[in-house]
Amino acid sequence: MTAPGDSTIIEIRNVTKRYKDTTALDDVSLKIDGGKIYGLLGRNGAGKTTLMSVLTAQGFQTSGEIRVFGEHPYENDRVLSRICFIRESQKYPDDFTAEQAFASAALFFHNWDKAFAQRLAQDFQLPLKRRIKKLSRGQLSAVGVIIGLASRAELTFFDEPYLGLDAVARQIFYDRLVEDYSEHQRTIILSSHLIDEVANLLEHVIVIDRGKIMIDDDAEAIRGSAFTVVGTGTRVAAFTAGREILHRESLASLASVTVQGRLSEAERSEAAELGLEVAPVSLQQLIVRRTMDPGVDLSLNGAPAELEVSP
Repeated sequence: MTAPGDSTIIEIRNVTKRYKDTTALDDVSLKIDGGKIYGLLGRNGAGKTTLMSVLTAQGFQTSGEIRVFGEHPYENDRVLSRICFIRESQKYPDDFTAEQAFASAALFFHNWDKAFAQRLAQDFQLPLKRRIKKLSRGQLSAVGVIIGLASRAELTFFDEPYLGLDAVARQIFYDRLVEDYSEHQRTIILSSHLIDEVANLLEHVIVIDRGKIMIDDDAEAIRGSAFTVVGTGTRVAAFTAGREILHRESLASLASVTVQGRLSEAERSEAAELGLEVAPVSLQQLIVRRTMDPGVDLSLNGAPAELEVSP
Protein backbone atom coordinates (compact mmCIF):
# COMPACT_ATOMS: atom_id res chain seq x y z
CA MET A 1 0.00 0.00 0.00
CA THR A 2 2.91 2.37 0.69
CA ALA A 3 5.32 2.95 -2.15
CA PRO A 4 9.08 3.07 -1.48
CA GLY A 5 10.12 6.59 -0.55
CA ASP A 6 6.54 7.58 0.27
CA SER A 7 6.29 9.90 3.28
CA THR A 8 3.17 8.02 4.45
CA ILE A 9 3.95 5.89 7.50
CA ILE A 10 0.39 4.87 8.39
CA GLU A 11 -2.32 3.94 5.96
CA ILE A 12 -5.64 2.38 6.80
CA ARG A 13 -8.42 1.57 4.38
CA ASN A 14 -12.05 0.91 5.19
CA VAL A 15 -11.28 -0.22 8.74
CA THR A 16 -14.21 -1.26 10.90
CA LYS A 17 -14.01 -2.48 14.48
CA ARG A 18 -17.03 -3.93 16.25
CA TYR A 19 -17.49 -5.00 19.87
CA LYS A 20 -20.66 -7.13 19.89
CA ASP A 21 -23.39 -4.56 19.15
CA THR A 22 -21.08 -1.53 19.23
CA THR A 23 -19.24 -0.18 16.18
CA ALA A 24 -16.14 1.60 17.52
CA LEU A 25 -14.65 2.30 14.08
CA ASP A 26 -16.91 2.64 11.08
CA ASP A 27 -15.27 2.24 7.66
CA VAL A 28 -12.33 4.51 8.52
CA SER A 29 -9.74 5.40 5.89
CA LEU A 30 -6.75 7.53 6.83
CA LYS A 31 -3.17 8.39 5.88
CA ILE A 32 -0.57 9.76 8.28
CA ASP A 33 2.70 11.21 7.03
CA GLY A 34 5.94 11.11 8.97
CA GLY A 35 7.56 14.00 10.79
CA LYS A 36 4.52 15.81 12.19
CA ILE A 37 2.67 16.30 15.46
CA TYR A 38 -0.89 15.07 15.04
CA GLY A 39 -3.87 15.67 17.27
CA LEU A 40 -6.33 12.77 17.45
CA LEU A 41 -9.32 14.50 18.98
CA GLY A 42 -12.90 13.64 19.81
CA ARG A 43 -15.38 12.94 22.57
CA ASN A 44 -15.21 10.07 25.06
CA GLY A 45 -16.08 6.85 23.26
CA ALA A 46 -15.54 8.40 19.83
CA GLY A 47 -13.06 5.68 18.80
CA LYS A 48 -9.69 7.32 19.49
CA THR A 49 -8.23 4.61 21.73
CA THR A 50 -9.63 1.85 19.51
CA LEU A 51 -7.92 3.39 16.48
CA MET A 52 -4.58 3.62 18.27
CA SER A 53 -4.95 0.07 19.59
CA VAL A 54 -5.41 -1.44 16.14
CA LEU A 55 -2.51 0.60 14.78
CA THR A 56 -0.21 -0.75 17.50
CA ALA A 57 -1.46 -4.35 17.25
CA GLN A 58 -3.04 -4.23 20.72
CA GLY A 59 -6.41 -4.77 19.08
CA PHE A 60 -7.64 -6.18 15.80
CA GLN A 61 -9.92 -4.67 13.21
CA THR A 62 -13.08 -6.52 12.22
CA SER A 63 -12.46 -5.65 8.58
CA GLY A 64 -10.28 -3.41 6.44
CA GLU A 65 -6.55 -3.02 5.82
CA ILE A 66 -3.84 -1.54 8.04
CA ARG A 67 -0.24 -0.75 7.17
CA VAL A 68 2.32 0.86 9.48
CA PHE A 69 5.72 1.54 7.95
CA GLY A 70 4.39 -0.38 4.95
CA GLU A 71 3.61 -3.58 6.88
CA HIS A 72 0.90 -5.01 9.10
CA PRO A 73 1.93 -4.41 12.73
CA TYR A 74 0.60 -7.67 14.24
CA GLU A 75 3.49 -9.73 15.71
CA ASN A 76 5.86 -7.71 13.55
CA ASP A 77 8.98 -6.75 15.48
CA ARG A 78 10.25 -4.65 12.57
CA VAL A 79 7.24 -2.38 13.00
CA LEU A 80 6.59 -2.57 16.74
CA SER A 81 10.20 -1.78 17.66
CA ARG A 82 9.72 1.61 15.98
CA ILE A 83 6.54 2.45 17.94
CA CYS A 84 5.95 3.74 21.46
CA PHE A 85 2.36 3.68 22.75
CA ILE A 86 1.73 5.37 26.09
CA ARG A 87 -1.81 5.39 27.49
CA GLU A 88 -3.46 6.87 30.56
CA SER A 89 -3.97 3.43 32.12
CA GLN A 90 -0.38 2.33 31.46
CA LYS A 91 0.53 -0.72 33.54
CA TYR A 92 3.90 -1.53 35.12
CA PRO A 93 4.98 -4.33 37.47
CA ASP A 94 4.02 -3.26 40.98
CA ASP A 95 7.44 -4.02 42.40
CA PHE A 96 9.17 -1.87 39.78
CA THR A 97 10.53 1.53 40.67
CA ALA A 98 10.36 4.37 38.13
CA GLU A 99 14.09 3.88 37.63
CA GLN A 100 13.56 0.22 36.74
CA ALA A 101 10.74 1.13 34.36
CA PHE A 102 13.13 3.44 32.52
CA ALA A 103 15.85 0.76 32.45
CA SER A 104 13.37 -1.65 30.85
CA ALA A 105 12.34 0.97 28.29
CA ALA A 106 16.00 1.50 27.40
CA LEU A 107 16.24 -2.18 26.39
CA PHE A 108 13.34 -1.88 23.96
CA PHE A 109 13.76 1.56 22.38
CA HIS A 110 17.03 1.84 20.48
CA ASN A 111 16.82 5.68 20.45
CA TRP A 112 16.40 5.85 24.24
CA ASP A 113 18.10 8.90 25.80
CA LYS A 114 18.97 8.17 29.42
CA ALA A 115 20.21 11.70 30.14
CA PHE A 116 16.98 13.17 28.77
CA ALA A 117 14.90 10.79 30.92
CA GLN A 118 16.85 11.86 34.01
CA ARG A 119 16.36 15.53 33.18
CA LEU A 120 12.63 14.96 32.73
CA ALA A 121 12.45 13.12 36.05
CA GLN A 122 13.94 16.20 37.71
CA ASP A 123 11.51 18.49 35.86
CA PHE A 124 8.54 16.43 37.10
CA GLN A 125 10.07 15.97 40.57
CA LEU A 126 9.65 12.21 40.18
CA PRO A 127 11.06 9.98 42.98
CA LEU A 128 12.99 7.46 40.88
CA LYS A 129 13.52 4.88 43.62
CA ARG A 130 9.94 4.77 44.86
CA ARG A 131 7.92 1.70 43.84
CA ILE A 132 5.36 2.22 41.10
CA LYS A 133 2.49 1.10 43.34
CA LYS A 134 3.41 3.84 45.82
CA LEU A 135 3.32 6.65 43.26
CA SER A 136 0.50 9.18 43.08
CA ARG A 137 -1.60 9.40 39.94
CA GLY A 138 0.36 12.44 38.80
CA GLN A 139 3.68 10.70 39.37
CA LEU A 140 2.47 7.64 37.50
CA SER A 141 1.45 9.87 34.60
CA ALA A 142 4.93 11.41 34.68
CA VAL A 143 6.49 7.94 34.28
CA GLY A 144 4.51 7.36 31.08
CA VAL A 145 5.20 10.81 29.70
CA ILE A 146 8.94 10.44 30.34
CA ILE A 147 9.06 7.06 28.59
CA GLY A 148 7.13 8.46 25.63
CA LEU A 149 9.47 11.41 25.24
CA ALA A 150 12.81 9.76 26.06
CA SER A 151 12.08 6.77 23.81
CA ARG A 152 12.36 9.04 20.77
CA ALA A 153 10.50 6.33 18.88
CA GLU A 154 9.87 7.08 15.21
CA LEU A 155 6.13 6.83 15.88
CA THR A 156 4.92 7.79 19.36
CA PHE A 157 1.31 7.66 20.56
CA PHE A 158 0.20 9.52 23.69
CA ASP A 159 -3.29 8.37 24.64
CA GLU A 160 -3.94 11.04 27.27
CA PRO A 161 -1.35 9.78 29.78
CA TYR A 162 -0.82 13.35 30.96
CA LEU A 163 -4.34 13.78 32.36
CA GLY A 164 -3.07 12.92 35.84
CA LEU A 165 -0.60 15.81 35.73
CA ASP A 166 -1.46 19.16 37.24
CA ALA A 167 -1.50 22.28 35.05
CA VAL A 168 2.15 23.13 35.75
CA ALA A 169 3.34 19.61 34.97
CA ARG A 170 1.26 19.47 31.79
CA GLN A 171 2.89 22.68 30.62
CA ILE A 172 6.31 21.16 31.31
CA PHE A 173 5.28 18.20 29.16
CA TYR A 174 4.17 20.43 26.29
CA ASP A 175 7.34 22.53 26.49
CA ARG A 176 9.68 19.53 26.57
CA LEU A 177 7.79 17.83 23.74
CA VAL A 178 8.17 20.86 21.46
CA GLU A 179 11.82 21.39 22.41
CA ASP A 180 12.79 17.78 21.80
CA TYR A 181 10.69 17.42 18.66
CA SER A 182 12.46 20.40 17.11
CA GLU A 183 15.81 18.63 17.59
CA HIS A 184 14.69 15.03 17.05
CA GLN A 185 11.84 15.10 14.60
CA ARG A 186 9.55 12.08 14.53
CA THR A 187 5.82 11.41 14.28
CA ILE A 188 3.83 12.11 17.42
CA ILE A 189 0.11 11.45 17.81
CA LEU A 190 -1.56 13.10 20.79
CA SER A 191 -5.01 12.01 21.86
CA SER A 192 -6.52 14.63 24.14
CA HIS A 193 -9.70 16.10 25.59
CA LEU A 194 -7.76 19.23 26.59
CA ILE A 195 -8.04 20.59 23.08
CA ASP A 196 -7.31 24.24 23.77
CA GLU A 197 -4.19 23.27 25.75
CA VAL A 198 -2.67 21.25 22.90
CA ALA A 199 -4.02 23.26 19.95
CA ASN A 200 -0.85 25.29 19.42
CA LEU A 201 1.30 22.13 19.38
CA LEU A 202 -0.55 20.47 16.54
CA GLU A 203 0.45 20.50 12.89
CA HIS A 204 -2.38 18.27 11.72
CA VAL A 205 -5.77 17.57 13.26
CA ILE A 206 -7.84 14.39 13.02
CA VAL A 207 -11.26 14.46 14.64
CA ILE A 208 -13.17 11.23 15.11
CA ASP A 209 -16.79 11.02 16.20
CA ARG A 210 -18.99 7.94 16.51
CA GLY A 211 -16.26 5.91 14.86
CA LYS A 212 -16.01 8.11 11.75
CA ILE A 213 -13.39 10.65 10.70
CA MET A 214 -15.02 14.10 10.68
CA ILE A 215 -11.98 16.34 10.19
CA ASP A 216 -8.61 15.43 8.69
CA ASP A 217 -6.69 18.57 7.81
CA ASP A 218 -3.64 20.68 8.56
CA ALA A 219 -4.10 22.70 11.73
CA GLU A 220 -3.33 25.92 9.90
CA ALA A 221 -6.15 25.29 7.44
CA ILE A 222 -8.59 24.66 10.30
CA ARG A 223 -7.66 27.76 12.29
CA GLY A 224 -10.03 30.53 11.29
CA SER A 225 -12.25 28.15 9.32
CA ALA A 226 -15.33 29.11 11.34
CA PHE A 227 -16.62 32.21 13.07
CA THR A 228 -19.39 33.30 15.42
CA VAL A 229 -21.73 36.19 14.74
CA VAL A 230 -23.54 37.87 17.64
CA GLY A 231 -26.21 40.54 17.43
CA THR A 232 -29.94 41.09 17.05
CA GLY A 233 -31.70 38.03 15.73
CA THR A 234 -33.04 39.54 12.51
CA ARG A 235 -29.67 40.98 11.48
CA VAL A 236 -27.76 37.82 12.37
CA ALA A 237 -30.28 35.73 10.42
CA ALA A 238 -29.95 37.97 7.36
CA PHE A 239 -26.15 38.05 7.52
CA THR A 240 -25.79 34.26 7.88
CA ALA A 241 -28.47 33.32 5.34
CA GLY A 242 -27.20 30.70 2.91
CA ARG A 243 -24.16 29.82 5.01
CA GLU A 244 -23.36 26.50 6.68
CA ILE A 245 -24.61 26.87 10.25
CA LEU A 246 -22.83 24.80 12.89
CA HIS A 247 -24.70 26.08 15.93
CA ARG A 248 -27.24 28.68 16.99
CA GLU A 249 -28.23 30.17 20.31
CA SER A 250 -30.73 32.87 21.19
CA LEU A 251 -31.88 34.93 24.15
CA ALA A 252 -34.80 37.29 23.68
CA SER A 253 -33.90 39.43 20.64
CA LEU A 254 -30.19 38.48 20.65
CA ALA A 255 -28.70 35.64 18.65
CA SER A 256 -25.32 33.91 18.39
CA VAL A 257 -24.65 31.80 15.32
CA THR A 258 -21.52 29.76 14.59
CA VAL A 259 -20.81 29.50 10.88
CA GLN A 260 -18.45 27.29 8.88
CA GLY A 261 -16.31 29.29 6.46
CA ARG A 262 -14.18 32.41 6.27
CA LEU A 263 -15.13 36.06 5.94
CA SER A 264 -13.72 38.49 3.40
CA GLU A 265 -12.74 41.99 4.46
CA ALA A 266 -15.85 43.31 2.71
CA GLU A 267 -18.04 40.90 4.71
CA ARG A 268 -16.37 41.96 7.95
CA SER A 269 -17.06 45.58 7.10
CA GLU A 270 -20.68 44.69 6.37
CA ALA A 271 -21.00 42.96 9.74
CA ALA A 272 -19.56 45.99 11.51
CA GLU A 273 -22.01 48.31 9.72
CA LEU A 274 -24.87 46.08 10.90
CA GLY A 275 -23.63 46.30 14.47
CA LEU A 276 -22.73 42.61 14.58
CA GLU A 277 -19.82 41.19 16.56
CA VAL A 278 -17.69 38.65 14.70
CA ALA A 279 -15.25 36.41 16.57
CA PRO A 280 -13.07 33.49 15.50
CA VAL A 281 -13.91 30.02 16.76
CA SER A 282 -11.23 28.15 18.70
CA LEU A 283 -10.29 24.62 17.72
CA GLN A 284 -12.08 23.30 20.80
CA GLN A 285 -15.24 25.24 20.03
CA LEU A 286 -15.16 24.06 16.43
CA ILE A 287 -14.87 20.42 17.45
CA VAL A 288 -17.64 20.79 20.03
CA ARG A 289 -19.90 22.32 17.40
CA ARG A 290 -19.03 19.73 14.76
CA THR A 291 -19.60 16.78 17.08
CA MET A 292 -22.84 17.91 18.70
CA ASP A 293 -26.00 16.08 17.73
CA PRO A 294 -27.39 17.61 14.53
CA GLY A 295 -30.32 19.90 15.04
CA VAL A 296 -29.38 20.89 18.60
CA ASP A 297 -30.39 24.51 19.05
CA LEU A 298 -29.90 25.95 22.54
CA SER A 299 -30.80 29.34 23.89
CA LEU A 300 -28.09 31.25 25.73
CA ASN A 301 -29.65 30.25 29.05
CA GLY A 302 -29.52 26.55 28.17
CA ALA A 303 -33.17 25.96 27.18
CA PRO A 304 -34.20 24.69 23.74
CA ALA A 305 -35.13 27.54 21.44
CA GLU A 306 -35.51 28.56 17.84
CA LEU A 307 -33.41 31.37 16.41
CA GLU A 308 -35.10 34.65 17.34
CA VAL A 309 -36.12 36.46 14.15
CA SER A 310 -38.80 38.87 15.38
CA PRO A 311 -38.23 42.55 14.69
